[in-house]
Amino acid sequence: MKNGLIFMKPILKRNNFLLNFFAVIFLLNSILSCGNSQISGVRNGDLLFVTAKETGLSGAINNVTQTQKNVSFDHIGILEQTKKGTFVLHAAPKGGSQKQNIVDFLKDQRNDGQKIIVYRLKSQYQNTIPNAIENANSMLGKSYNFNYILDENSYYCSDFVERAFRKDNIFKLEPMTFIDPKTGKTNTFWEEFYQKKNLKVPEGELGCNPNGLAASDKIERVKELK
Repeated sequence: MKNGLIFMKPILKRNNFLLNFFAVIFLLNSILSCGNSQISGVRNGDLLFVTAKETGLSGAINNVTQTQKNVSFDHIGILEQTKKGTFVLHAAPKGGSQKQNIVDFLKDQRNDGQKIIVYRLKSQYQNTIPNAIENANSMLGKSYNFNYILDENSYYCSDFVERAFRKDNIFKLEPMTFIDPKTGKTNTFWEEFYQKKNLKVPEGELGCNPNGLAASDKIERVKELK
């Protein structure tokens, strides 16, 4: 009987090891499946628009740029699929112009309570994507443009995307406005924003914004990332 117990101990240890091993594999597969389900149906070059908040800087941007009644945006990035994974090329206040893993990108937006809507270039413009992604990668590492006035040494989010596609004229720069449509006067947030920087409100200067890019007739809405 003692000999039987002696033989049983290594068998039990081996079984426990196998159970733990398969449990870890199952957990990893679950995590990967969850990540893959979040990004299913997206393509290389898709544009990820992040819905706007109603307050703070996000609300101020939306107040003077909203073009659609049912949805508005305050951030945008370009999706890049490579052999190493799926990434988002974008310019953000934290990190500047960067290449971020899409899982981390989604987590950041959702932690702020914002949704991600996928837009795609129409078929006749799909051939511009390789050049745009190459251009976007060449701009990585530049700091974020906190003044929202076009600058060759720093970029804000829609500026980054517009530049990436500029050679193919996918998007266009428009005269910026900081006028509150409800009052017909400069939005108070922006007036104070530029006063603190000792800058004149760049009313009428060329620029772009996520809502303006979303209104382009060269792209179409695909889905919301769940």
